[in-house]
Amino acid sequence: MSTFEGIPTAAFRFYEELEENNNREWWLEHKKTYDAEVREPLTALLAELEPEFGPAKIFRPNRDVRFSQDKSPYKTAQGAFATSKEGVGFYVQISADGLLIGGGYHSHTPAQLARFRAAVDAPASGEELQQIVDAVAASGFAIEGEKLKTVPRGFDKDHPRAELLKHKSLSAGVEVGEPDWLSTPAAREEIAARWETLRPLVEWVSEHAAP
Repeated sequence: MSTFEGIPTAAFRFYEELEENNNREWWLEHKKTYDAEVREPLTALLAELEPEFGPAKIFRPNRDVRFSQDKSPYKTAQGAFATSKEGVGFYVQISADGLLIGGGYHSHTPAQLARFRAAVDAPASGEELQQIVDAVAASGFAIEGEKLKTVPRGFDKDHPRAELLKHKSLSAGVEVGEPDWLSTPAAREEIAARWETLRPLVEWVSEHAAP
């Protein structure tokens, strides 16, 4: 297993070029670059973070174009998700825009969604989540996730946590771009520190919404 040495600048340039050349021929010509500059550094990073944050899955680079009008065959970003429970965990993504770091709750079966809403509604657990979300936002993360336009049926439209009740999924992310530390081994600690900021959110949804 290779030691993580940072995410090279070439990884981001790879995606800049892919955005202009999203076809199979170009990909095959540059597959070695993808493996060496994107996949291998990301694999090494996630292996080193696994003891703290759980095993990670690197997403496939191919797009599912079966039901899409856009037939571009490849994703213009490489994402990975570290998790100990299905649909809940920590996210990292490489693209032409740089590095994105995030985490939260991405899976929502009807049963999970019902548990999530009940926990948001309950004063103790709901107020705890509100404090966590406020702290995460104050740390520079954008609060994200699929949301309804209105408070779901069965809950007061003036509920003190109305905005949280609208969420069908709940996550937070921050785009850090290409800081100087990104191409060095220090990137491991920088990413780990941001994931630690998100740990209370991940642990809350693990307890109250995950299977």
